Amino acid sequence: MTFPVPRAPAPTDAALLAGLAEAALAAGVVIRRIEAEGITHRQKSDRSPVTEADHEAEATIFAALAHLMPGVPVVAEEATAAGTEVICGNRFVLVDPLDGTREFISGNGEYTVNIAVVEDGAPVLGVVYAPARALLFAGRPGAAFRAIRAPGARVDAQDWTPIACRKVPDGPLVVAESRSHGDPATDALIARHQVAERIPAGSALKFGLIAEGKADFYPRLGPVMEWDSAAGHALVVAAGGSVTRPDGSPLTYGHAEVGYMVHGFVAWGAGGPPDTGAAG
Repeated sequence: MTFPVPRAPAPTDAALLAGLAEAALAAGVVIRRIEAEGITHRQKSDRSPVTEADHEAEATIFAALAHLMPGVPVVAEEATAAGTEVICGNRFVLVDPLDGTREFISGNGEYTVNIAVVEDGAPVLGVVYAPARALLFAGRPGAAFRAIRAPGARVDAQDWTPIACRKVPDGPLVVAESRSHGDPATDALIARHQVAERIPAGSALKFGLIAEGKADFYPRLGPVMEWDSAAGHALVVAAGGSVTRPDGSPLTYGHAEVGYMVHGFVAWGAGGPPDTGAAG
């Protein structure tokens, strides 16, 4: 007589988020090693730069996810660029192993590792990790956190610091904006609002500025990819903010039919957009 092998219980959101953070910290070790050894890069077919750190970090995350979320589909930037096709289903993972490759190459430290869990088209768990700054952001439904963790350090989620978006004011806004990917349409949208300050930053760090209440508004009207925005999207929503398409409609994920492209988004702090302006 044979008996079924008992399945391990599914991790809670908190445990799964800690596991995703551990994967990001492990990827950070690889990235920092390659950064110290000297960065070389080439251009992909879309003319964007790629380095060995992108590929090795992605492999590290894939290995971690195979243990953490066995059988769950993973859509990752470099695997997709290499032609890998994935059937996403209702639950899958989006990975950008090195968001802000231009920032990585420039040496300014404003690059991140982004990992998001998507359920029914919505990102519900997100980790954004900046290895050069030892800065970790993590969000799950109803809770967002910030922590200082060096690459490869223990996660120790018990002492993560809770963070939250601040209420978007009716007056002048603090705007987070792309350091390397500005465009006229985004500038025009920003100009429609009163602006107290514009904070340029690379990669998904701009979502972190919204989530910890240092900025009110992050618009990006130029095209990006789902793995660029999903983790930050989950983080901002967990912190009490919102991320939508520029017209205010829901921003959803898993659109292989358009190559996982996102045609712009706007992120707001709590209660945004303000009554005095619109995001569309």
